[in-house]
Amino acid sequence: MAHSSLTLVLVPTPRVRSRVSRQVRDASSGAHPWRRDSTRCCCSAPLMNLAGFLATPATATATRHEMPLNPSSSASFLLSSLRRSLVASLRKASPAAAAALSPMASASTVAAENGAAKAAAEKQQQQPVQVAKRLEKFKTTIFTQMSMLAIKHGAINLGQGFPNFDGPDFVKEAAIQAINAGKNQYARGYGVPELNSAIAERFLKDSGLQVDPEKEVTVTSGCTEAIAATILGLINPGDEVILFAPFYDSYEATLSMAGANVKAITLRPPDFSVPLEELKAAVSKNTRAIMINTPHNPTGKMFTREELEFIATLCKENDVLLFADEVYDKLAFEADHISMASIPGMYERTVTMNSLGKTFSLTGWKIGWAIAPPHLTWGVRQAHSFLTFATCTPMQAAAAAALRAPDSYYEELRRDYGAKKALLVNGLKDAGFIVYPSSGTYFVMVDHTPFGFDNDIEFCEYLIREVGVVAIPPSVFYLNPEDGKNLVRFTFCKDDETLRAAVERMKTKLRKK
Repeated sequence: MAHSSLTLVLVPTPRVRSRVSRQVRDASSGAHPWRRDSTRCCCSAPLMNLAGFLATPATATATRHEMPLNPSSSASFLLSSLRRSLVASLRKASPAAAAALSPMASASTVAAENGAAKAAAEKQQQQPVQVAKRLEKFKTTIFTQMSMLAIKHGAINLGQGFPNFDGPDFVKEAAIQAINAGKNQYARGYGVPELNSAIAERFLKDSGLQVDPEKEVTVTSGCTEAIAATILGLINPGDEVILFAPFYDSYEATLSMAGANVKAITLRPPDFSVPLEELKAAVSKNTRAIMINTPHNPTGKMFTREELEFIATLCKENDVLLFADEVYDKLAFEADHISMASIPGMYERTVTMNSLGKTFSLTGWKIGWAIAPPHLTWGVRQAHSFLTFATCTPMQAAAAAALRAPDSYYEELRRDYGAKKALLVNGLKDAGFIVYPSSGTYFVMVDHTPFGFDNDIEFCEYLIREVGVVAIPPSVFYLNPEDGKNLVRFTFCKDDETLRAAVERMKTKLRKK
C-alpha cells in the first residue's frame, strides 16, 4: 500500500509528550491493541517516528519530522488530529500556511472531515433558537442592527446616544487615583459611602429633598440596571404598568421578564403632550405603577408641571407607584427640570433613577443609581443583589468627584449642547425634514414623510446605504409600531465636525423616493 508523508515542524508540550509517549510504549510492548492487531502492525512505524519527536528536549524551539501516513491505520488518525490542530492554529496566524498544509491530508481524511463538518452544520441548522417565551417577541435591538449597517457602509452615526468625545479630565483623573490607591475590590452592594453621599447631596440641590444615603440610595451598574432592579424588585406577575410611548426599549423587555402587563399611552407630535383623559381611563385596580422618562427619550419632550401634577394625583388616588427615569435631567434647555419625587405627596411612592454617563460623557462607565424611600429601596436592593451585586469600585470613587462638580459645569454643558442642537436642527430643516421641538435630552425627532418612504425602517436603511448617515427608526419604541412609522430620531451628542459632515451629506444626497 502506498504511503504519503507529512513533514511537520512542531514543539511538543510536556502534556503532549507524556500522552503520546505512553501510546508509543504500549504499541512497542504489545500492550496496546493496535500492536496486537496484525492487520494494523504498520502503525508502529509512524509511532516510532513520533517517539523520536517526543524524545527531543522540552526546551527545543522546533523539531522537523517526516511522518508516514497510512489512511487505514490508527496512527493516521492520530496524525490527522495533529494536522487538524496545527491547521486551526495556523489559520489564526497564517492563513496561507494553513492552506498549504491542508492539501497534504489524505483524500479519505479530507472527505471524512468534510462529511463531519456538513453533518455538524446541518445539525446546527436544525436546532431551534432557545429563548424564554416571555422574550420571544423581542428581536436584536435596533441599536445593534443600525450600528452593524453603519460599520458596513462607513456611515456617520447620529443614531446611538453616546458622545464621540471624552468626559472631563478631572473625573478621569479621579478614577486613576482610585485605581492607584487600591480601590479595586468588590464594593459593598449598594454603593461606596462617598458616592452614596454625593448622590444624596446632588439630589438635595436639584429637588430640595433630603434623603438618607445609607437607606435610600442604591448604586447600580448604569441606569438600565436601576430600571431592571426597580421593576424586578417591585413588580409582581400580572401587575399592570403604564408607559408613555415611544419609550426606551429596555422598559418593555424588563417588564416582560417580570411578568407584567404593559399598557402604553401614546405621545403624539408635534408637541408630544400627554392625553390626560386617556391616561386616566387607563388606570385600573390592577395598575401597580406608572413609568415616566423626563426629559423624554426619544422625543426630547419635557413633561410640564401640569402633566406631572395630574399623574401624581392619579398615583395618590389609586395607590400607584411612580418610576421616574431622569437620566437627562441636566439636559433641559427651555425650562428647569422638575423631579417627580419633589411633587407633594409623591416621594413616598416614587423611585427616581439616574446615571453618570449622559451628564459627564462617560456612558461606558455604567454608573447609575436609584433613590427611593426605605420601604421601596428594600425591593430595589433585593433585585440588585442578584443582578450585579456590586458596581465597579474605582469608577464609583470617580463618580463621587464628578457629582461634586460646581454648578458652572452643568451650565456650560447645557450651553454646549444647545449649540449642537441648533446646528443639527437647522441642518435637518435645510435637508427637508419636518423637525419637532426638542426641549431636553440630546435627541431630535423628525418626520421623514417628505421623502416618500413607507416607514421609518425603510427610510433609515436608505439613509445609511445611500446618504451615509445613521438615524434610529423609533417605531420599535411603540407597542403599536404603526404609531411611529413616520418618525426618525437623530442625536446631537457628537462633536461639531461630525454634525456638520452629517448635515452636509443629508443636504446634498437626500432625494425623494
